[in-house]
Amino acid sequence: MARILIADDDELIAELASELLIDAGYACGWVTSAEAAWTCIQRKRPDLLLLDQSMPGESGLTLLRRLRQSADFYDLPVMMFTAMNGEQDHLQAIYAGANDFVSKPFEPHSLVARVRRIFKLRGDRPRHVDLKSALVPDPLRTAVPAEAVRRIL
Repeated sequence: MARILIADDDELIAELASELLIDAGYACGWVTSAEAAWTCIQRKRPDLLLLDQSMPGESGLTLLRRLRQSADFYDLPVMMFTAMNGEQDHLQAIYAGANDFVSKPFEPHSLVARVRRIFKLRGDRPRHVDLKSALVPDPLRTAVPAEAVRRIL
């Protein structure tokens, strides 16, 4: 069961989204600040973060940038919630590294469909690949050309 964390300072929105996603079969919880979200993510990595773009204190965009710069959380899927409907706000979220965005208020079926889409796009990829192992090739593991494999078989 996929785990989803919602970070939104609007408790009604967070509770509604959480209930919708639980009914859709996901394990879901919510917090009301970016600081609390960061703490939760460090304790137990969720499979998806639904993040409010503008919260008091640290904004959702600032947290998203911190996640994308982190070796541990650079690949965490993030969907931004935004109460603003301007194209500029959506582009800002995507530019900062969001995988998708949802405007508030949202349609319940649309939210569930977008969450399913993110998980479908991830497919069978592992939940997390260590950044060092993704960028630095393992000297002990050498690639065998496909032609050599066919000759051996």
